[in-house]
Amino acid sequence: MTVFLAFLANVLVAVAKTIAAVLTSSASMVAEAAHSWADAGNEVFLLIADRRGARVKDERHPLGYGRSAFVWSLIAAFGIFTAGSIVSIMHGVQELADEGPVESPVVAYAVLGISFVLEGASFTQALIRSRRLARTRGTSTWDFVLDTSDTTLRAVFFEDAAALVGLVLAGGAIALHQITGVAAWDAVGSILVGVLLGVVAIILIGRNMAFLVGTSVSPAVRARVGAALLASSDVHRLTYLHIEFVGPNRLFIVAEVDLAGDAREHDVARRLRDIERQIEANEVVETVVLSLSVDDEPSLEFVTES
Repeated sequence: MTVFLAFLANVLVAVAKTIAAVLTSSASMVAEAAHSWADAGNEVFLLIADRRGARVKDERHPLGYGRSAFVWSLIAAFGIFTAGSIVSIMHGVQELADEGPVESPVVAYAVLGISFVLEGASFTQALIRSRRLARTRGTSTWDFVLDTSDTTLRAVFFEDAAALVGLVLAGGAIALHQITGVAAWDAVGSILVGVLLGVVAIILIGRNMAFLVGTSVSPAVRARVGAALLASSDVHRLTYLHIEFVGPNRLFIVAEVDLAGDAREHDVARRLRDIERQIEANEVVETVVLSLSVDDEPSLEFVTES
């Protein structure tokens, strides 16, 4: 629902910016309009990402459909790069030689001000949620947003942050154009907005590609999973542990364990299956596969942060 509301807000803002761009003939307003239209399109892809990634695993997809969220988020990031960054930079370069005066600056400032309030409200929500989750994981907000597998949260955070900075750049460029009478400032504002969007797009593309090709979980996540396995009364030792994200907040776990006691093979197999089911009851675990350790393999130890 949050992404859908963000989509509606971006469409309204994009329409307002487009009208303002036509009335003011401002290159910076054109860049901001392109920015908002790119964000609106991005929200559509994020809605698809959430919907496709939430599908339940089946026989053809035993690890679930979570990675499709990374695919659609990657497409959205490319949209920011092409529809937002490239368009803004190209338009700014084309307008560098323009010498026209600022037209209807009040309209531009009004639209930018209203947009700042709306984008600020959305960014505040993303920031509060990110800070809360970062505290629970014992990390900084910045590191959490970069490392989280929640691709929608990361996209909204960076998009809203870029929107606020872009609005300030556009407003400053129009003001300098109005004060100095040099139209090149307006064009420079458009170029700077485009560069900003390019940086954001590259960050989002890189993070989604990392999760698609497989990236290791943080030491904190690995420690929590290892400690949870060893907390089971049936597990004596843990000698191998592989964890990877197969979707936003969805883990695939492979481990080798030494079970407590010396039960028969049939009983051991059943106990392993029971432990797997207990672990898979956790909402963040998609699939877990356990096998038996060899006697001479060293034990793994984990220290979790208090």
